[in-house]
Amino acid sequence: MSETKTIHAAFAAHLADVLDALETAGTLPAGLSRANVTVEPPRDPSHGDLATNAAMVLAKPAATNPRVLAGEISGKLDELPEVTSTEIAGPGFINMRLSDVAWRGELAAIAALGADYGRSAMGEGRRVNVEYVSANPTGPMHMGHCRGAVVGDALASLLEYAGYKVTREYYVNDAGGQVDVLARSVYLRYCEALGEDIGEIPAGLYPGDYLKPVGKALAEEFGAAYLGKAEEDWLALFRTRAVAAMMDMIRADLAMLGIHHDLFSSEAELQAAGKPQAAEKWLREHDLVYDGVLEAPKGKALEDWEPVELPLFRSTKFGDDQDRPIRKSDGKWTYFGADLAYHMQKAQSADELIDIWGADHAGTVKRIKAAVAALSEGEGKPIPFDVKLVQMVQLLRDGEPAKMSKRSGNFVTIADMVEEVGKDVVRFTMLTRKPEAQMDFDFAKVVEASKDNPVFYVQYANARIHSTLRKAAAEGLAPSDAHLDRLGADELALVKFAAQFPRMVEAAAVAREPHRIAFFLYDLAAAFHAYWNLGNDDPSKRFILPEQPELTGARLFLGQQIGQVVKNGLGLLGVEAVEEL
Repeated sequence: MSETKTIHAAFAAHLADVLDALETAGTLPAGLSRANVTVEPPRDPSHGDLATNAAMVLAKPAATNPRVLAGEISGKLDELPEVTSTEIAGPGFINMRLSDVAWRGELAAIAALGADYGRSAMGEGRRVNVEYVSANPTGPMHMGHCRGAVVGDALASLLEYAGYKVTREYYVNDAGGQVDVLARSVYLRYCEALGEDIGEIPAGLYPGDYLKPVGKALAEEFGAAYLGKAEEDWLALFRTRAVAAMMDMIRADLAMLGIHHDLFSSEAELQAAGKPQAAEKWLREHDLVYDGVLEAPKGKALEDWEPVELPLFRSTKFGDDQDRPIRKSDGKWTYFGADLAYHMQKAQSADELIDIWGADHAGTVKRIKAAVAALSEGEGKPIPFDVKLVQMVQLLRDGEPAKMSKRSGNFVTIADMVEEVGKDVVRFTMLTRKPEAQMDFDFAKVVEASKDNPVFYVQYANARIHSTLRKAAAEGLAPSDAHLDRLGADELALVKFAAQFPRMVEAAAVAREPHRIAFFLYDLAAAFHAYWNLGNDDPSKRFILPEQPELTGARLFLGQQIGQVVKNGLGLLGVEAVEEL
């Protein structure tokens, strides 16, 4: 990454130099924490271009008055050539107004940094494991998986761009009863491929046509060797082959969305390696698991319930309403018990863990976070662990519920969606609302060419920029930074907006919220379109003015850099910055 600094990074460095100087002079005590000192645009743009809370943060530990300290800081900031004025506001905030030269310099920084404009070293190479999708390997990816897949993948890209070392992980739930159901469903298709009349698929089995090729492949490989045989003769083999076939299908479906995981971890392999037993042993040694009897379920008659002693995790110690079993009465691991061991395994090779779950798992968040905290602290390495919950998406077509897929039997697949509206539309749309908010995905509206369609609106901004560059080139005009002093207030306002992108990357990474990038891009596109439309009423505001090549070159350079910021932001979301619509 180039050494060129963005305006916010440059002023953070300037402020650090000022604070160092005040320490040297004895105005500030040495060694005060500056972790909460910020340099950012004020909420109200009329207050200035940048603001800092340095005096507010440092005054108390320095045993001084915030406004007095603000006066010392602002006096030194006023000496900077890029600063035209400073103002102390309220109890001690410092607002700064910057020169036009500073903002023209930011345009040059965007050009110099290119694809790296917005990239940050904030993460300092910390290892973050982001686990997302992790659907049961029983069929193709469907809409229920799509939003979490996109959110997780965009978050992983965002964290990488912000300087973290990211592992994208998929946890394969291949040890539960659902994979036995899958194997039985595949066996039926195997029999069908050999000419047997299987009739209607029995209730409880998977009915989708996607299992027919799996049954056919097994029939071609083994012939009639397992036809009419007892379940114990074929179940393990068919389970292994079926899960492998489903994972191939899942990888292909995710690839259609541009999603590729670094690591696929098997629950069956985890259990075979004895990881859950190791976790249980440690928890028992620390009195976090004990043998006890659960309370009778509410609403059930006593004759329907028998008390059974089970190994229970003390989740009430961490705010849960009851302790939770890690094993079932037959000795098999509960989902919670297996998840404990899985997270313990992940924590061994990461500094932080992030899981993307469906909102229907909200009830398990507190207990799994408590268990992971207990395990990681016991290992002497506390691991920050965050769970992001993603709400379901309602599929519509012109406002009416969308029909289900024939391929799957009872749901709309990701492949159906991507084939109809395209990867970029699906991905961007999934990030146009906070993940914890309900979402409607209307097949008609997401391809609409209007301001109300965020995907189109952002893509149109980039396409409009490139169309302008092509038209200019046809007239022998090109972007140039030779006369950026010709840019006026309207143009520099656009630069100021685009310059927030590096800050937005860091803020979104800290909050683990990639949708902030989508929101920013929409607002940047709106600002660009508003600037463009000035030329409709005032011809002097148009980008291409053949009789004024110096001004035209500067405006084209401005547009080119706005396009670069849009491209960088879309890249974080896994969306192509198209140059033509």
